[in-house]
Amino acid sequence: MNNIEIPWLTAIILLPLVAALAIPLIPDKEGRTVRWYGLGVAIADFALMIYTFWYKYDFQSSTFQLVENYPWVPQLGLHWAVGVDGLSMPLLLLTGLINTLAIFAAWKVTTKPRLFYGLMLVMYSAQLGVFVAQDMLLFFLMWEIELVPVYLLISIWGGQNRRYAATKFILYTAAASIFILVAGFAMAFSGDTVTFDMATLGMKQYPKAFELLVYAGFLIAFGVKLPIFPLHTWLPDAHGEASAPGSMILAGVLLKMGGYALIRINVEMLPNAHVYFAPVLAILGVVNIVYGACCAFAQTNLKRRLAYSSIAHMGFVLIGIASYTELGISGAVLQMVSHGLIAASLFFLSGVTYDRTHTLMMDKMGGMAKVMPKTFALFTVGSMASLALPGMSGFVGELMVFLGIATSDVYSSSFKVVVVLLSAVGVILTPIYLLSMLRQVFYGEQNEELHLDAVISDVKPREIFITACLLLPIIGIGFYPKLAMQTYDVKAVELATHARQVLPVVAHQQPSSLYSRIFTAPTLATAQVESLVNISE
Repeated sequence: MNNIEIPWLTAIILLPLVAALAIPLIPDKEGRTVRWYGLGVAIADFALMIYTFWYKYDFQSSTFQLVENYPWVPQLGLHWAVGVDGLSMPLLLLTGLINTLAIFAAWKVTTKPRLFYGLMLVMYSAQLGVFVAQDMLLFFLMWEIELVPVYLLISIWGGQNRRYAATKFILYTAAASIFILVAGFAMAFSGDTVTFDMATLGMKQYPKAFELLVYAGFLIAFGVKLPIFPLHTWLPDAHGEASAPGSMILAGVLLKMGGYALIRINVEMLPNAHVYFAPVLAILGVVNIVYGACCAFAQTNLKRRLAYSSIAHMGFVLIGIASYTELGISGAVLQMVSHGLIAASLFFLSGVTYDRTHTLMMDKMGGMAKVMPKTFALFTVGSMASLALPGMSGFVGELMVFLGIATSDVYSSSFKVVVVLLSAVGVILTPIYLLSMLRQVFYGEQNEELHLDAVISDVKPREIFITACLLLPIIGIGFYPKLAMQTYDVKAVELATHARQVLPVVAHQQPSSLYSRIFTAPTLATAQVESLVNISE
């Protein structure tokens, strides 16, 4: 442990895990005590997180803070090495908020409540571990621990086709994990020193072909989680069958793990290979945006439409990562935070609607605004945020990504024009499928085939509170983006600077004439590193 008296991060990570292990000792058959216990643990952990970052974290530093490093299994080279910086800190807060609200949203779970809340807490702990791990083996371990609770939450508490969706999820993610393991070990054993310390791995010099292969392996693994087309097909099925709390965590946190890992490992630790793959990421981002928007419009299932919407929105993260600008990387991080809040709110409200209508098929709904006006109002606000209405966080994130790629001097003008124009097509399609969703569910006359409860109720105070906790930050960030950006803006500058420093070195090594058309080769060949870093104060 380095220069700290209390292991703050270890306490934050292990509190949910230890609490989950104690659940079998609670004498509660009906689940009422376990319900309050799980919620209390989540609130306590989130409060500890806020206290730690408010009083112990320096927002003006881009280095890792609250660092802890303990030999765990020395024979395997495994260390309990954790730390937090501007990239991981906002995602930790997002994880704490969404997991706490998801546990509160699961208030009506009566089937195996001990197992349910135990899995929720274990998953919460593993997600926190992914965002703070500084050892590659620890990162992989946390990544794997998180998979099992998600699989069980879908397969036990999901919908009619829950087992198919859960099996598809575990097959995709488990196969992707093999790439993390192989690529991580390859980096660790490369060179004269064997180490799993991520900071040391990032400073190693790798042969070009080796680094490209490792980068590709990580890209496949993290592309499944993000998800990137064509590795996305597990997501609509998982969302379509998962319960509302499960979908909140899937969209709000799990997808962000892929984006975070892509920046942390592929961009920060493998910058030379990133030069070759950055245009590929930009193209994949455009494909995600357009393909996700088109597929979303074709869905009749409410949650599947929102799932494809998530695929489209995560495409902006890829473009921001590929932009090589501080503005673009800041936009990518903000887009992850923003989408986590927006998607969690929409999936929760879709669960509220399902509880009243007992269906997710939009063609069987209609006229729900008359009987559920508050739900309609909240759903409308969430949809406006998702379609990037000015004054909402989604607008700020997408605008920063657009400006980041448009102002990048790394790519040729023709390439930037194509990326921006095609991405704009997806932006235009977004209000079409979201407003169509609102029309099908809430407008018009009620479908005679819709089997409603005898006395249908609008959102209850608990449900309003959960939604408000998600919508208020969305609106707050939309009007004052610095609420979120001050946590990572210094880190974004460092990431952009670090990534751009290798450009003059490898620009002349482009593997094909295609890349010479994509990159602005004359600028890279003649400019100094300092002139490539244009960062506003």
